Amino acid sequence: METPAKKTAVATPNIALIKYWGRRNIEINLPFNSSLSMTLDYSLSTETTVTFSKMITSHRITLDGKTIALDRGDEKLQKMKVVIDEMLRIGGYSEDFKADIYSRNSFPGGVGIASSASGGAALVCAANESLDLDLSKKDLSIMARKISGSACRSVLGGIVKWKRGSRKDGSDSYSVMVFGPDYWEELTDLIAVVSEDKKDIPSSEGHDITSSTSPLFKLRPSLAEDSIGKAIHSIRAKDFDSLGEIVMKESNNMHAAMMDSWPPIMYLNDSSRHIMKMIADLNEAEGRIVAAYTFDAGPNPHILTLSKHASKVERELRDSRSIKRILKSGVGIGPKILEIT
Repeated sequence: METPAKKTAVATPNIALIKYWGRRNIEINLPFNSSLSMTLDYSLSTETTVTFSKMITSHRITLDGKTIALDRGDEKLQKMKVVIDEMLRIGGYSEDFKADIYSRNSFPGGVGIASSASGGAALVCAANESLDLDLSKKDLSIMARKISGSACRSVLGGIVKWKRGSRKDGSDSYSVMVFGPDYWEELTDLIAVVSEDKKDIPSSEGHDITSSTSPLFKLRPSLAEDSIGKAIHSIRAKDFDSLGEIVMKESNNMHAAMMDSWPPIMYLNDSSRHIMKMIADLNEAEGRIVAAYTFDAGPNPHILTLSKHASKVERELRDSRSIKRILKSGVGIGPKILEIT
């Protein structure tokens, strides 16, 4: 069998409007509830090149300049190894082939801006092309989910729903596009970077601590499923007021469950809470919701707004001394394969 071709994919993070937090199956990242997200555009991206070779002894990744063997890495890296081995088997390739992965982010990783989402999506898309597997978006989503839950949403563009599913093997837990990237092009995400420090508790650990120790968490799955229906209705109607309220309440609910964990998980810091108050004051002054905060597993807020309000919201954010920089993104189209000669 010929050596697979070297391939490069670019994928982007997504911001969850209705969150995924807590895993009912740790090994293959099955969630307790469905989630809904907006895929971001190429202003924030992960570029991943995959080369398969028999000249190296184990799968390895060079991530932002640091090289490590996947079987010696953390949970996500070890799951990458499992997925790569599975894709090699699907393609009928010898186990002697090992993946040499080169990946770099255009934004800080490990600070709650979903680098694992874009990284996982880019990897499976590049490997799919390299091994000439021709996997469907559904199958790519399932592969990406096994690396990092949120990665299964980044294989698609626009507004994406990750279906919880009910089967133990996870075959019905994958993402689908609900609205295309051009449906509500005015949606804008302003990411206020208040910290670039690594998280004290990685998301993979936080998921399991919260779901196993927080009494409040028992309420989350049903609340999240209900919120998804409401959010989809708001997006369909392009009603930002109602969407903004849903998004902020959902973020508050998830972080309340995190703080209710034992030991408590506190990803938000004083700067995070200051920005929450700032957004509340701005909306009150406007007499409507023009901006909505949401936090993933980190202190850096994503401020969802519309393009017509983006400059005003950004000016308000820049008045805060705690904000180091602001990243801006629109709705993205999903991964692409680069033709590199």
